[in-house]
Amino acid sequence: MVKPEIKAGTLNLKHSYKYRSLDDYLVDKAAWDTHRDDYLQRVDLWAVADCQHTLQTLAGGLDQQYQQTNEHLMQGANPHFHRHRDGSFHLSTPKTEAEESAPLSRLLPNRDYISLIEVLSTVNRLTGFIDAFEPWYVKYARATPLEKTFLAGILGYGCFIGIGKIARISKWIHETELETTVNGYFTLENIHAANDLILKFMDRLELPEVYRRQAGRLHTSSDGQKYGVAVASLNANYSFKYLGQDAGVSAYTFIDERNFLWHHEVISASEREAAYVIDGLMHNDVIKSDIHSTDTHGYSEIIFGALHLLGFSFAPRIKNLKHQQLYGFRKRREYEQRGYELLPDGYIKSPLVESQWDEILRFIATIKLKETTASQLFRRLNSYSKQHPLYQALKEFGKIPKSDFILRIVDDVELRQAIEKQLNKGENTNQFSKAISFGNNHEFLYGEKVEQEIAEGCRRLIKNAIICWNYLYLSHKIGQEKDAERQRELLKIVQDGSITSWGHVNLHGEYDFADEKLQDSVGLHMLPGFALHEP
Repeated sequence: MVKPEIKAGTLNLKHSYKYRSLDDYLVDKAAWDTHRDDYLQRVDLWAVADCQHTLQTLAGGLDQQYQQTNEHLMQGANPHFHRHRDGSFHLSTPKTEAEESAPLSRLLPNRDYISLIEVLSTVNRLTGFIDAFEPWYVKYARATPLEKTFLAGILGYGCFIGIGKIARISKWIHETELETTVNGYFTLENIHAANDLILKFMDRLELPEVYRRQAGRLHTSSDGQKYGVAVASLNANYSFKYLGQDAGVSAYTFIDERNFLWHHEVISASEREAAYVIDGLMHNDVIKSDIHSTDTHGYSEIIFGALHLLGFSFAPRIKNLKHQQLYGFRKRREYEQRGYELLPDGYIKSPLVESQWDEILRFIATIKLKETTASQLFRRLNSYSKQHPLYQALKEFGKIPKSDFILRIVDDVELRQAIEKQLNKGENTNQFSKAISFGNNHEFLYGEKVEQEIAEGCRRLIKNAIICWNYLYLSHKIGQEKDAERQRELLKIVQDGSITSWGHVNLHGEYDFADEKLQDSVGLHMLPGFALHEP
């Protein structure tokens, strides 16, 4: 039980990770005051350093969006907006012609299954992802283990089979050697680096670009999926809606519109996902997102404000959009006099934002400098029973980009379709994850958060390897076509389908029907009272 004084923030624990003073997590205050301009230049925040100028610019943009959205409504140019008698509205979103949901079974191998080991080995030969596995303690490092040993470790973790079991059911894998390799090389940093090598390789391919909606602009998304944990775990918690009476975790995965899986987090099943959105966007050096989408669980007004200052366009799918409040810098009466249908419900409290602007900039600078993760900062802010002044100000600021986004989403059907399309990719990836982690009834085998992260990282690596293999196979297939019209036809099939296809991959291994395998290996036929039946 946490004491009320700690929750309120009146009592802080100097040596605690969770309950130190918020100021201790941020860029040192004395250094900030002395070198403020240098910090702002380093983290590219100089353009928003002047609070009044920043708010004036945002006010002008928000007012323009009110005007554009409402004029289209008044002119009847938005056929998807429907007003109800009670004053609420309904917003319909027609499906696009191609939803990118159909598996590409027509083009991928449909008779000869490709073993998962072959997929991983082929992709490793092209990307060298195993080179990312460096010994964590160089002094006692022995000769680098064989490729197959690393692959067995990746399968043991990523398929939820377990390291001991994968060694015992595999040929040419020695259990001791595998355990030594896993203990010496399988760190979270190495797993991230191995995934990044596959991502960098795919980033150089031409075929993935068919999925990009807009050249030079990348749409990404993130989504969580709940899993049980087979052992006691401090990282697990209860989520009755998804796990019933069992404790579990949420594997929070990031994906871009080309289906590159570029980040993951494993968090408690009861935690709100919103705080981890920024972690994924900030802690990846390969994929640079321009617009990011989540479902309602990944959205909050404070996240809107932080992402705006961090330079990301945030486009969540918000449940019950009609119940969301709009805000403005102008009074509601002014918009009513113009005949607008969508009106602000509240007024932006500029003085509240201005009073904390320097602290807001220090907060954002801390995230950009990666001195503290955004999730840790938000956890501390959210832990106060009485809202922290910085939290209140950042939330107030977040009402500006949130209101602007809601007005744009009402006005722009193509943006709504793009958000739905991108989030559908994440949901399809959740099914992919279930197919990969077939072992142990899809439950994590490990209680420690770090090992859960490693297992999820190995699963992500397997998924990225299959996606990479699919891109390579289809690129080769299209390149073999001599007829230009046929090439365009194949490209259209790829564009309209989902590269996240795995039906052609043998995920479960092969069955051995050799005569010696048909024999009773434990002597059950020798039990008293049983006669051996001869066929």
